[in-house]
Amino acid sequence: MINSSSTLLLVYDEGCPFCQAFAARAELVGGIPSLTICDGRADHKLRAQLLAQGFDFGRGAALITPEKIWHGSDAVAEISKLMKPSDPLLFLLKAVFMEPARARRFYPILLLARRIALGFRGLPVFPPTHGEAV
Repeated sequence: MINSSSTLLLVYDEGCPFCQAFAARAELVGGIPSLTICDGRADHKLRAQLLAQGFDFGRGAALITPEKIWHGSDAVAEISKLMKPSDPLLFLLKAVFMEPARARRFYPILLLARRIALGFRGLPVFPPTHGEAV
């Protein structure tokens, strides 16, 4: 299991403006006091640890606790359930994504938006591991 110094660690893609905005809002106004966010694109070691456990960063964010790792739509659903948003956008996102079945249905749209945004920025969807060429 990956060690997390906080109770909840959200590993997101700083290269994606949508992911970045969601993670920052979740941390700042999501009402989850134990949440810490981490740029998985920059943290090669953490990304490699997640991949070794079967969680591919290129296919979605991860939410890590000392007991469990949620990935992709499951991570979004779990963090949405935990949020107590004081922000209208997070309130809407919580309503849409807190149900795991609904999150699974809509998550491919988020991945498509991420892919498009990364393409505009010239960033790979699947970041190379440390030492690999882009």
